[in-house]
Amino acid sequence: MNVSMAAKKLEISGVVQGVGFRPFLFVLAKKYHLKGEVSNTSGGVLAIVEGTLDNIKRFIRDIYDKNPLLASVTHIESSDTQVQNFSSFQIVKSRASKSRATLISPDVSICSDCLTEMKDFNDRRYEYPFINCTNCGPRYTIIEDIPYDRPKTSMKHFKMCAVCQQEYDDPLDRRFHAQPNACPDCGPRVFLTDNKGKRIDSDSKNAVTLAAQYLSQGKIVAVKGLGGFHLACDASSKKAVKRLRLRKARPHKPFALMAESASRLFDYVHVSLKEKQLIESYHRPIVLLNKKQTKNNHGPVLDVAPYNKTFGVMLPYTPLHYLLLEKGPDILVMTSGNRSGEPLSIDNEDALDAFSHIADYFLLHNRDIYFRADDSIVRFQAGEQRFIRRSRGYAPLPVLLNKKMPKILGCGGGLKSTVCLTRDNYAFLSQHIGDLDNVKVYGFFKNSIDHLKNILDIQPDIIAHDMHPGYMSTDYATAQKDVKKIAVQHHHAHAAACMAENDLDEAVIAITLDGTGYGTDGHIWGGEILLCTHKAFKRKAHLSYIKMPGGDAAVLEPWRMAASVLYQAFGNDFLSLDVPYIKEMQKEKLS
Repeated sequence: MNVSMAAKKLEISGVVQGVGFRPFLFVLAKKYHLKGEVSNTSGGVLAIVEGTLDNIKRFIRDIYDKNPLLASVTHIESSDTQVQNFSSFQIVKSRASKSRATLISPDVSICSDCLTEMKDFNDRRYEYPFINCTNCGPRYTIIEDIPYDRPKTSMKHFKMCAVCQQEYDDPLDRRFHAQPNACPDCGPRVFLTDNKGKRIDSDSKNAVTLAAQYLSQGKIVAVKGLGGFHLACDASSKKAVKRLRLRKARPHKPFALMAESASRLFDYVHVSLKEKQLIESYHRPIVLLNKKQTKNNHGPVLDVAPYNKTFGVMLPYTPLHYLLLEKGPDILVMTSGNRSGEPLSIDNEDALDAFSHIADYFLLHNRDIYFRADDSIVRFQAGEQRFIRRSRGYAPLPVLLNKKMPKILGCGGGLKSTVCLTRDNYAFLSQHIGDLDNVKVYGFFKNSIDHLKNILDIQPDIIAHDMHPGYMSTDYATAQKDVKKIAVQHHHAHAAACMAENDLDEAVIAITLDGTGYGTDGHIWGGEILLCTHKAFKRKAHLSYIKMPGGDAAVLEPWRMAASVLYQAFGNDFLSLDVPYIKEMQKEKLS
């Protein structure tokens, strides 16, 4: 056994901030009789340890093998350092560093320990809507900058009381260095207003109880959550759902559901083991589940998702959600709270202005949301998990690539936009942004790029953008100075993304049926068959060109394209065909 004293400097990279990592190292150091210190840095976590070489090796092994649930260690840079004869092992103040290689944790659903405490009448956080610990709670949506410390989050406005501070300072406490730590005495609070902004509750607990009662009565409540607002109503009330559709001017688009538990859904949807595991995971995405034929009249009404074979379902992920479902209806409609075409609302005053004609009541709180994040949407196809929208609960965690990349900013297309930054083997995807033809979405798009560049310390050497000259993402990219720009054809981008996702490096035949995209010949392309690599492609076959009546309006009103196809086949005679669609068509728009 090697009993000689040694000192090591450990620079630890990965998801290691905001996940209880320093407390984990503190306990681990005690286990192996090591002395030294640990701190957050802009690049991750820095630990200096002194002890026997064998114990230091065991310490490093356990960092990889036994790290906290939410942590992910990607690399440990170990180097010899001078023995300083530390008297103990301590967590010290965070340090700035040149590198900002740390990975930021996404927001995490409430853990079972916090949920148990919240339901315990004798616990000091009984029914507290902002209970959290190092294993759960807000992360990305409250982070202004790194290192991840309270002064750099929206919790900087709430000074911890003596009891919370004691928990925060105790290395053996579950809330040791939990940056959002709070309680009813010192933390954020909820309050309830009518749709004119007049407060109608007597205290925070009363606010949640009243909101739940109003939901049970068929009212619509705007709820400020983790990454933005939801518009909520009782999913079993046909009148409430119809009222929400009318007020939101959303006649057919499906609403998402939030249920108290997965078992509460079994009567209404088919749930496989994989789907159940995903629904209950700490990511808490919306999962699309196939509907069951049922005669149960106490579940979600069909108007929640008309003309759809699936319901989009999620479980509660904040303490506030659990309280609403416990005190009110046990299945709620939870649809995104945003003006049509705009980003998710995150500000109280903005929400009151935006939804006063939709919501009857507003359940608000005074913890700022720094960065909005829509709910993620996932479905299973052929037994595999497929993202429809990768956002809250996942962003800004990177996708691991099979080779190192230069620093690239990918600006995406014009619709359902996200952005991507690459560094080394990582591709950092933003949360869902939206359609960039809206000025507020475009502002969010630019803010997202600036925020990610800052917290990840990535200044791109290359900007990739769509070839379409009319996209706002193209305008943004081409306006950037002192950086190389690469225009990418829309369908080739889809093919290359699919290749990267499946680790395909050789040439492939790609069938891309994505609809419209600006082509290399200046025409709008549609269904394409490409022979391509990551860098280049040849267009081998495609659907014949079809005129687009109204230009881009045909993308938003697909009936125009149907009229164009019929005209191409029948000429003007198509107008006399005995087809219901033609009789109902807005012919004046075709002139």
